[in-house]
Amino acid sequence: MYTTQVSEYDVIVLGTGFAGNCQVRHLLLKIPNIRVALIDPRLEEDLEEDFKPGESMIEIGTLLLSKELGLYDYIVENHLPKVGSNFHWPKDPTQTQSTDDYYHIWCNRQPELDSTQINSARFEQDLLHMNKEMGASFYKGHVVAVDLTSGDALKTVKIQLGNENIELKAKHIIDSAGRKFIIGRKTDNLLFEPENLDGANTGSAWVRVKGVDRNIFHNGYDPFSATCSHYYAGNYWFGYGHWLWMVPTDKYTEEISIGIIHHHDMIPACDINTQEKFYAFLKANHTNLYKLLNTGDKLDFHYLPRITHTSKVILSPDNWYVLGDAACSFDIFYSSGTTMISFGIESITEIIRAKLALEPDAEEKRSAYNDFSIAYARQVNHLMKHRAQQLGHASVMSWRIYLEHMWIFGLSLPMYVGKWFLDPKYIRAYLKKAPSIQRVISEVYEQCNKLVDRGANIGLIDIYRADQLFGNYTPVKPQGDYLENTKFEPKHCNIFASLKQTYFYTAIWYILFQWKGFGLLGVLAPRHLYNFFRLLKGALDAALSEKAYLQETKHMPTNTEVAKMRQEFKNYRYRAQLQPRCEVGN
Repeated sequence: MYTTQVSEYDVIVLGTGFAGNCQVRHLLLKIPNIRVALIDPRLEEDLEEDFKPGESMIEIGTLLLSKELGLYDYIVENHLPKVGSNFHWPKDPTQTQSTDDYYHIWCNRQPELDSTQINSARFEQDLLHMNKEMGASFYKGHVVAVDLTSGDALKTVKIQLGNENIELKAKHIIDSAGRKFIIGRKTDNLLFEPENLDGANTGSAWVRVKGVDRNIFHNGYDPFSATCSHYYAGNYWFGYGHWLWMVPTDKYTEEISIGIIHHHDMIPACDINTQEKFYAFLKANHTNLYKLLNTGDKLDFHYLPRITHTSKVILSPDNWYVLGDAACSFDIFYSSGTTMISFGIESITEIIRAKLALEPDAEEKRSAYNDFSIAYARQVNHLMKHRAQQLGHASVMSWRIYLEHMWIFGLSLPMYVGKWFLDPKYIRAYLKKAPSIQRVISEVYEQCNKLVDRGANIGLIDIYRADQLFGNYTPVKPQGDYLENTKFEPKHCNIFASLKQTYFYTAIWYILFQWKGFGLLGVLAPRHLYNFFRLLKGALDAALSEKAYLQETKHMPTNTEVAKMRQEFKNYRYRAQLQPRCEVGN
């Protein structure tokens, strides 16, 4: 082995998976003339063999691909739409022969913002090719060593290319190589223990098949209940200590992925960690899915014994960053992986841009973005707290899903749309208020356990219906007007209006939950009244913040491109004439 060359870049990205490829394209689009290198032991054609269980993304991940990365046409032409989410619980766990044997929450319409189902292998292969065409350098090799120097000093990555070693140097290193944890293990940056992860202790098995008879699930005919496809939604099936996904993964071969997230304390790995055991589990507990799988041709089976982990630092002051699975991974129920990747990619790009431009507030941004990343990861992980006991209880779990959707659509989505997560001032306010609502939600989860223990039925609450609280509210309906007025520019989205309504309706949800679950004594309990008024105070605080925001932005056009067009249109004059045409052949 010998060193043949030393090359210098602005950024080195380890791994060409979903996160790494998206990060590279974002850097190339946002920072002119940036020099980026990618390292991965796989060639583009190898990625087709590295199949993952399909990326069923929600709105934030889809916005990253379509809006930030400019891939909307590519996504439409090469991947599948996702039409909301459907949730299914057995009416009788011993009887699961058909879809009719389940209680359902069906998505009944096309969501207002697009979502998509990504074929991960094809996407990564195509995007790597695009990145190389845009000027990124690709090295097919194994990382041998990484020298993470402090501060802005050049870092070194040693890689093995066949029978030779080379060194690459850069000020910025991004580890997006997944569960290899190249930087995580070198810096002792990882947390795996359940006590550091709200008790989460899960594994996952999944299988991919093609050519299934989808009519076993649904024949597509639903003239009275829905205007959208149930098959192309994310379909989630629940039971004791587990939930399953069913998502289409390829439009050409009609492949689907069916997989499980299981809690080890309730379903041990030895019950599910081979294809035979997984199929036997489905046959016993979700016979309809077992029948569906057996109509197709199996392509592969995978088992991952440990899903959940996180990092102590995500965006380091020493110019190294961890992204995607290299940073943290939790239950994929709300497509949290691509959501956190979307926040992470834009944060990393802004840090690198500011540092390369020698902007004086670059370190302030880095520190704020890291604090936000850690806090957001903690909140995503918190969504798993006590879930193992509650997954199979249709009534309780439907209330939990409703509550969690309120904050996904009422805070996370507008925060991403308006780029508020890139504003250090907003981040400080966010970090100050986040623990308060998290404590309330944590107490609700503990109450859910009590309801499960006594087998209570508090009704089935549906995230798509507007007749359950009041004011035509649903969690999945954006509460601001950023869709109507296309406020997609930074800070044009009025997040405070959305927060105001989300706090208010969470308070209404909370008091209704107490009434349904614990009666008048539950409503009047001092702690519950305190939480109710604390939520109302959150709505009031958001209203005051909104007033200040509207005052600060009263001269800012709703949309600068529309404002420019309107200004230009003032000089419009109708001209009723055609231009002279050229003779054919001239």
